[in-house]
Amino acid sequence: MKDLHALTEAVSSGDRQSATTLTGAALEAGVDPQVILDAMIVAMDEIGGKFQRNEVFVPEMLIAARAMGEAMKLLEPRLVEAGIEPKYTAVIGTVQGDLHDIGKNLVAMMWKGANFRVIDLGSNVPAQKFVEAAKEHQPDVIGLSALLTTTMPAMKATVAALRAAELDGVKIMIGGAPITDTFASEIGADGYAPDAGSAVEKVRAMVCS
Repeated sequence: MKDLHALTEAVSSGDRQSATTLTGAALEAGVDPQVILDAMIVAMDEIGGKFQRNEVFVPEMLIAARAMGEAMKLLEPRLVEAGIEPKYTAVIGTVQGDLHDIGKNLVAMMWKGANFRVIDLGSNVPAQKFVEAAKEHQPDVIGLSALLTTTMPAMKATVAALRAAELDGVKIMIGGAPITDTFASEIGADGYAPDAGSAVEKVRAMVCS
């Protein structure tokens, strides 16, 4: 539908007003809420791809995610009424000792845009809090962020605590400025994402395969 293409464009460009207006119009026209959601997911996939190709940067990613967030305020009640819920769940947070959260917030928004239920624990999160959240929410994936080299040991300790908890089937993804794929392998994480765009691809590969 032309209107849904316009919705995809509105979300991708970060036009919150148009995104909400078009979402409301589609709902009033009786469009299936899942179809509307799919149009938004396409938009977030597009913006994530552009970010990976250095065609857009963090500010553009943020405004696109916020546009989808505003539109989702209208759509979510209809999704609930229709019994449509995210198939996968993620827990995310910045590890203990690290107060940086921009990258973590961006990944959380991108995962929401990929139709994951996201439990965001915030920043400076102790290992035990990750373990408790994992036991409570039974996520498919846990995302750990560290922006400082000094908090990389806390990330290692958090992965160790999660492994010791013997959480069945839970994948662990890590990321942040000082983090590498090699470090991920060294500490026993299941994967590493260098940016928010690739974090969506990686999490889908982890839990949707």
